[in-house]
Amino acid sequence: MKERILFVDDEPDLRELVRINLDKAGYGVELAATGSEGLEKLRASKPDLVILDLMLPDVSGTEICRTIRAEPGLTDLPVIMLTALAEEVDRVVGFEVGADDYVTKPFSPRELVLRVKAVLRRRSAVDSEPVLQHGSLLLDTARRRCSVSEKPVELTAKEFNLLETLMKRSGHVFTRARLLEIVWGSDIAVTLRTIDTHVKRLREKLGEAGGFIDTVRGVGYRFSDRTLQEAPCPGSSES
Repeated sequence: MKERILFVDDEPDLRELVRINLDKAGYGVELAATGSEGLEKLRASKPDLVILDLMLPDVSGTEICRTIRAEPGLTDLPVIMLTALAEEVDRVVGFEVGADDYVTKPFSPRELVLRVKAVLRRRSAVDSEPVLQHGSLLLDTARRRCSVSEKPVELTAKEFNLLETLMKRSGHVFTRARLLEIVWGSDIAVTLRTIDTHVKRLREKLGEAGGFIDTVRGVGYRFSDRTLQEAPCPGSSES
């Protein structure tokens, strides 16, 4: 069965161009011209991925993404944001509301198709594997066990959940606010600095594998897809 993509954008020519290219890549494609139409189609029949334009005539793409992440049955839906804006703040906002990736206009249809394939491939791997592994680091989500180079690593519940969140969406940049929402939920007693403290302790416990957790300066954290040889020392940051 074809994987289904919903593309929400108010430009008719762009909608048709993207539809043609996604169709050629083997995907089933649905189109929506407004945010409200997109939400209606999402709720009627959940697709495998949604591509959202940031600037829609009625509801912004960020608001739709927030709705998706908060609505039961849609929270795990992969989202790619399209934006004509290239400012860092727009990328940060996109990641903050839970987007899996973003593409800046103008873009080549081939690039978008490759991004779609990458996001769906990552999600498929996560859904089918209860054990997450990268290099020497192994995380058994069913048994709640962690090891590095086959040596057990004792993690607190929050540290385990934090590492699981990062590993399940390897390469995705999480803002501190988003990690706080996912891992701590409604616990209003914690602050954004709590994330930094837990990441620091997590890196220390993971030892050499702590280098897989990247700091993205001004944004937050991500789990790298690099090898240990390529990974920076634990605690290092990017500009």
